[in-house]
Amino acid sequence: MALLRITRPIVPWLNGRVNPSADRSALIAALRADLTAARFSVGALDALWGAEAAEALHRGQRVPAERAVARHVASDVATGGASALPTLARLFVLGVPVPVGEVEAALPSLGVAGAAALGLVREAEGVVAPAVDLRPYAFEDARGEAEWWIVSDLGELALGHALPEDHVLGVGGASLTLSGLMLQRRVETALDLGTGCGIQAMHARRHADRVVATDISPRALELAALNAELNGIDGIEFRLGSMFEPVAGERFDHIVSNPPFVITPRVEGVPAYEYRDGGMVGDAVVAAFVRDCGEHLTPGGVAQLLGNWEYRPTEDGLMRVRGWVDASPTALDAWVIERDTEDAVRYAETWIRDGGTRPGTPAFDRLLGAWLDDFEARDVSAVGFGYLLLRRAEGEPTLRRFERLHGSLGANEAGLGVHLDACLTAHDAQAALDDAALGMLRLTVAPDVTEERHLWPGADAPTAILLRQGGGFGRAVAADTGLAALVGACDGELSIAAIVGALAQLLDVDEGALSDDLLPAVRGLVGDGMLLLPTR
Repeated sequence: MALLRITRPIVPWLNGRVNPSADRSALIAALRADLTAARFSVGALDALWGAEAAEALHRGQRVPAERAVARHVASDVATGGASALPTLARLFVLGVPVPVGEVEAALPSLGVAGAAALGLVREAEGVVAPAVDLRPYAFEDARGEAEWWIVSDLGELALGHALPEDHVLGVGGASLTLSGLMLQRRVETALDLGTGCGIQAMHARRHADRVVATDISPRALELAALNAELNGIDGIEFRLGSMFEPVAGERFDHIVSNPPFVITPRVEGVPAYEYRDGGMVGDAVVAAFVRDCGEHLTPGGVAQLLGNWEYRPTEDGLMRVRGWVDASPTALDAWVIERDTEDAVRYAETWIRDGGTRPGTPAFDRLLGAWLDDFEARDVSAVGFGYLLLRRAEGEPTLRRFERLHGSLGANEAGLGVHLDACLTAHDAQAALDDAALGMLRLTVAPDVTEERHLWPGADAPTAILLRQGGGFGRAVAADTGLAALVGACDGELSIAAIVGALAQLLDVDEGALSDDLLPAVRGLVGDGMLLLPTR
């Protein structure tokens, strides 16, 4: 086990500004003070360059934002005012070099020398160039709204070329997905495997008393430690190493991982990006995580990760994941959701572009050929992407869900983690009940559930009935007349058995047969969070 340690020199202040040779914590405190004073926030940046320019930035186009900032600066000059926000936005978000005097004014406590000592900038010939990307990040979870500053490596927009293999990624789409999925129940210990810039470890610290964050990259750990301290987050221990090696013999209540799951050809000339390439063949990284995670979970502990899995003509990708779970030496409950699939060509194109290589170039064509050779060698036709929730079973596994939920999600302001937690709790509660005990419960319909009926013009009876979930995974569950009527009657007043009895009389069918037909569907709706168990 290797620990990342940061040396701390002394002499924090010099002539009212932090001494560039000062204690690292003093430098970071000065940076925090300057960012706060500049109101360097998501809302302020959105207001600075507007919604259209913000959307363009997400597409990799910074010209609209640059023009908006230039107009703001011109307005400041005309009125004799000055603001630090445009300078910091140009330097750290747009990746544009800025005159040294403007940076000195925007970082009055830290100064250019202090920023250079932290590795944030480089100065040459009166111009300051960014050495990192530094931007605000806002989110909402079960504890409410919060905002951090996140330091990562410069992207291809600022670099002007493809990413280096040791690139440390900032908060991307996958990061947002995993943080949104994260369970938020209080635990003593959590592990972030492959922490990168530290974003998942920081999220985990909001519900865990102690967090261990690991990575194979010393630079990633250095930036992750900087991000934690910059945002005043303690209780995270950073360790260097691959997969579970840095935590050998340890167990955790919660493990989260955005692992380097991208399927990459193992041939010379194909970049092996540390943030996405685990160095194994095909989908072996995710398979290895599933195989080993149970040994590092406390009983009842949960592991959550994102992953890819391969499809072959003779092997369904989702069932491939099930095989990994079934083969785990530690009994695991499993809930695996496939959110999307891509054919082999589209998958390769996606990740070649992600590294900064543009289509239509000889380099792109060469890489695409390498990817397709790799897929053909293993007879891979497509790749699935999704979420895995694995729990160390305290006896025989009771949860086995492998499902495809392609398409849009429901409304989840505080993230899917709250929904997942509620569904797990509901599953455990109803799984412990036989049908007779389930029938005695008085359930209520979740407030986000609506009913949708489709009829032919002039018809008396519907041709299709759908129960739609407004939050959670935005499920649409097909229902017959009996199930729709049962759900409609679930207002907490009558038991399920009483409702089934009344429906049997109304429909003139056998009550036992109707109960046998409806109770499995009721269990499914409870597990999906569409029917709610009594709170007492």
